[in-house]
Amino acid sequence: MPPFKLDLTRKISTTPDKGSLVNFLIQFLVIAVLFFAIGFAVGQKRITYQRQGYIPHITVTGELPPKDQNVDFSLFWKVLEILPQKYVDKGAIDSQKILYGAISGMVKSLGDPYTAFLDPKQNEEIKSEIAGSYEGIGIQIGFDVQKRLAVIAPLSGTPAEREGVLAKDLIIKIDDKDTTDLTLPQAVDLIRGPAGSKVKLILRREAEDEQLEKVIARAKIDVKSVEVKYVDSKGKKVGVIKVSNFGEKTNAEWDRAVEEVLANKVDGVIVDMRNNPGGLLSSSVYITGDFVKGVVVKQQYANGSVQSLTTDGRGRLLKIPMAVLVNGGSASAAEIFSGAIQDARRGQLVGEKTFGKGTVQDVVELSGGGGLHVTIAKWLTPKSHSINGIGISPDVIVELSAQDRKENKDPQLDRVLEAVI
Repeated sequence: MPPFKLDLTRKISTTPDKGSLVNFLIQFLVIAVLFFAIGFAVGQKRITYQRQGYIPHITVTGELPPKDQNVDFSLFWKVLEILPQKYVDKGAIDSQKILYGAISGMVKSLGDPYTAFLDPKQNEEIKSEIAGSYEGIGIQIGFDVQKRLAVIAPLSGTPAEREGVLAKDLIIKIDDKDTTDLTLPQAVDLIRGPAGSKVKLILRREAEDEQLEKVIARAKIDVKSVEVKYVDSKGKKVGVIKVSNFGEKTNAEWDRAVEEVLANKVDGVIVDMRNNPGGLLSSSVYITGDFVKGVVVKQQYANGSVQSLTTDGRGRLLKIPMAVLVNGGSASAAEIFSGAIQDARRGQLVGEKTFGKGTVQDVVELSGGGGLHVTIAKWLTPKSHSINGIGISPDVIVELSAQDRKENKDPQLDRVLEAVI
């Protein structure tokens, strides 16, 4: 589809005289026709665009869609006609917001919280998070199996972690805004903000009745996705590689970590995937390829077809004893890595059951800077076990209690060392 740019940021006059009302209706009808034409043309993948003064000229070519896809837009046009006539505050009506709102509502009607329309601002924020640098409190958010807004994981070393926010905490309110009907982009918008400002979260913790209030100061978040430390156990050296997320920098940081542990001639490797909310699928496959060969993950599409993603065969750590740490904050791409290791019996998984985010989103960049995240498939482990809404059960279950956190103890790390040495 050729580049397409739409400028509808000019606000409508608030003066309620007859001439302005006519102009107002004309502009809204143009927007309505434009919205329909864009949706139709995208389906046909054929669209041309020219701008002539204030009125865009659009030419759409292609066959009509099948009859079962025809939609009666008369109700849509009627609402667009009534709004400018009836709504009391003419200055509150913004044509661009109406267009974005219509698209967002269309996408939200699917009932899938991970299929979402992002306006240009929201789309840019998501990109900055993948890049590993943004201003906020340092949490990855998503939805639980009841489609309630929840913390997937607090990122290591961020304000959210320091204030005691935990994986699977339900987010009841953001400041004074109830989260019941919020989309993911809307929730991100409310939580993000300039460094130094504060946001109030009302949380409900799993298995607890009382709500928690957390007032957290936002900060510049610049997360290093891969870090290495060394632990001596029974006279042997073990490299603990912490992978906090899968972003744009992860592959390069992982390569440096692998080179370091090999140079240190370690006797074993622990990959710590706890509180890793996921990220780029390609990065997860890349890292897995150092431990196993063959299929890393399968993608099951709506038509029943299954596509297998395999490693590139590097295998730099194939022969080193290894194990993986997981917990309720291990999600998405972190679950893909963990599932591949478990299915291949390459090493034990130790810790707590993972989050269970196992759907694939295709990211479509739209004209004007917006984006569309569309769920296109489900992830399956190499042995075809489903992840979504289920999670992965570790081979060795070790829970981390509130008392352990308070006393800065880590029984999960203590136990995983036994699985490596």
